[in-house]
Amino acid sequence: MEEAKESFTFKGVAERLTLGVTRILENMPGVGDVRLVEREPAEKRSLLSWEQKHTCILPEDLRDFYLTTDGLTLTWSVKLDSECVPLGSMVVHSVARLCPLLQPVSLFSLPSAPSLVDLDWEEDPGSGNAPSAGSGDPAPHFDSRSRIFEMDPCGGNGKVCLVYRNCTAGVVAQQSDIWFLDRSLCWHLLTATFTSYYRLMVTHLGLPEWQYAFTPYGPSPRAKQWASLYQPLTFSSEPNFSDPAADSHLNKLDPTKAFKGKAKTPVPKKKQPAQCSSGSTAKSQGGAGRLSGGRR
Repeated sequence: MEEAKESFTFKGVAERLTLGVTRILENMPGVGDVRLVEREPAEKRSLLSWEQKHTCILPEDLRDFYLTTDGLTLTWSVKLDSECVPLGSMVVHSVARLCPLLQPVSLFSLPSAPSLVDLDWEEDPGSGNAPSAGSGDPAPHFDSRSRIFEMDPCGGNGKVCLVYRNCTAGVVAQQSDIWFLDRSLCWHLLTATFTSYYRLMVTHLGLPEWQYAFTPYGPSPRAKQWASLYQPLTFSSEPNFSDPAADSHLNKLDPTKAFKGKAKTPVPKKKQPAQCSSGSTAKSQGGAGRLSGGRR
């Protein structure tokens, strides 16, 4: 009896935690194997230990989330030819797995080995050449100026990270936001708070490459097909023309010019002048007169 009561209680908490998305997915055609991993709330001492170790203060909404459940893993599949193919995934790492994106350099690594920090070697904050996201905010750095923690591996299509920018060594970082690092190592700002990001993730049902909808080039054609099938209300196939960088990824084609046939100008037929015909008639009549006159 107590076990049934505990499972019912967790089901109610999970329903509120996922904003009812599990029930929505279960009622969708072709969707099956919806799994939500049960996790206990994180302890306060583990949160304090994380903050002391990384010299960062967790956002208030993220702290409340960890005190409710120590991370989130929700996956679902689709049925194709009597087989379940994994498709959707919503992941928020636990406190223990909320690790820095850049791990400390090993003592056994080569001193000249390349790393992500080398991408910032030519950037000068005072020269105005520092990279920026599409929204105009300065992008995170891979060196000590930013503290980056991976939240979601995105199935190998990129990484969603909790980022603290404008950091100083030995000073506790407090301001953070959520960024997406694509496979070309370019940064894209998703949301300013964890709550907004969590709502975006649930709204997009954890579909593959949904984070690329906030990039100038968008998701792949395959991901767009899945989104148009399971997310028709929020899916938009139109590009964001407000971003000038998005225009460079489009193939401009004018169908009126590309498929318009060349009109051939009719060649006018040459008509013989009327004088020639009348002259030839008169000539033939004169010749006939001479013949008749000769016979006489």
